[in-house]
Amino acid sequence: MGLLDGKKGLIMGVANDHSIAWGIAQALHAEGAELGFTFVGDALERRVRPLATSLGAQLIEPCDVQDDAAIDTLMGRVREVYGSLDILIHGIAFANKDELNGAYLNTTREGFRLAMEVSAYSLTAVVKAAQDLLNPGASIVTLTYHGSQQVAQNYNVMGVAKAALEASVRYLANDLGPRNIRVNAISAGPIRTLAASGIAGFRSLHKQFAGVAPLRRNITIEDVGKAALWLCSDWASGVTSETIYVDAGFHNIGVSLLD
Repeated sequence: MGLLDGKKGLIMGVANDHSIAWGIAQALHAEGAELGFTFVGDALERRVRPLATSLGAQLIEPCDVQDDAAIDTLMGRVREVYGSLDILIHGIAFANKDELNGAYLNTTREGFRLAMEVSAYSLTAVVKAAQDLLNPGASIVTLTYHGSQQVAQNYNVMGVAKAALEASVRYLANDLGPRNIRVNAISAGPIRTLAASGIAGFRSLHKQFAGVAPLRRNITIEDVGKAALWLCSDWASGVTSETIYVDAGFHNIGVSLLD
């Protein structure tokens, strides 16, 4: 018996086999969850479809989270294939590469709107569309980063968007709590993903992280997957509206001397 036997989930945000959302999908599948996947665009479909198929996914559907009609169509397919959902993983974020370099004050109006819409509002839009599909006891998990709370050089508008995302987690948790539906965020340490590659100076940040974090190592998608598994299982039945850090303790270090 797996922790998630009989549970049905939707994974949004896998880009390739290095994605945090993919690490979560593997952990949930290993404990018995039946998972569906989304993608956006032909290029991502070519990457996502083989991964989803390897986990026996019965649902692999396109979804542009900037389009409410596309989200509604996706949820219609979820209803047809699964009937209802116990797990929703939101790993979607995007900002123009030009906004992730240099000073935050150079953020453009359009760049700000795009980052907020895709990286923050999309969680609310998806949950709103999925609310009638979510079973009592369902778990919603999104992904954030500590640049939402403190300045991370070049993270810029994405840090602001993640702050809005974390606030959305708290408000959504309050809205859905009476139905025994939980909403949480995982704040992962820097991981070399496709999304992270767009942040100027990320390689240097990733290299220095292990020397400062209390565990003296980098974080893996498997680490995040284990935390998500806990949040999606009955073991975390009393946990909601939280941001759970999976960053080897890095966020608690104020001043550190490198060895």
